[in-house]
Amino acid sequence: MADQEFGAKIPRTGEAREGQKPQTSMAGGDRSATVTGTARDASGKLKETVSETANAATDRFKDLLDKQMGNHISAAGILAGAMKQASGEIEEKSPLAAGLVRRLSDSVEQFAETYEDETVEQLVRSVTDLTRRQPALVFGLAAVAGFLVFRTVKTASATTQSPSIQPMKAHAYE
Repeated sequence: MADQEFGAKIPRTGEAREGQKPQTSMAGGDRSATVTGTARDASGKLKETVSETANAATDRFKDLLDKQMGNHISAAGILAGAMKQASGEIEEKSPLAAGLVRRLSDSVEQFAETYEDETVEQLVRSVTDLTRRQPALVFGLAAVAGFLVFRTVKTASATTQSPSIQPMKAHAYE
């Protein structure tokens, strides 16, 4: 009764006082749904960020690879010019070898002109097509390249002297 004298009502548990929102207790299911939704949103944002970063890194790598490939193909054009010059010097001693070198230099020069501005993806597609059309040519080029690498390695190892494993002879005391 003392409470009614002052005009104030004592709220029961869960009731709101005048001017306040009623207190609602979140059930365990509501809390877990909120946490799950937040985690799902964070996971989606993380996946999106990782995907964007991976795409940017892939694009950057492709650009660098395209630039390097362009530089190497330009170098092939320079090699073709040197081969033509060498064929002129070989002409006197071996016209047959000079003709082979000249035809090879023409092919290298044509390759450099054809593929200089292409991307790596375009080059891979072109090589794949060539392999399907002329597998014997590709096999022959691989065999020649392997032979040249073998000869280069064999020549380099023959000219390099390795240290002797024999003990040094002791000099007699004089």
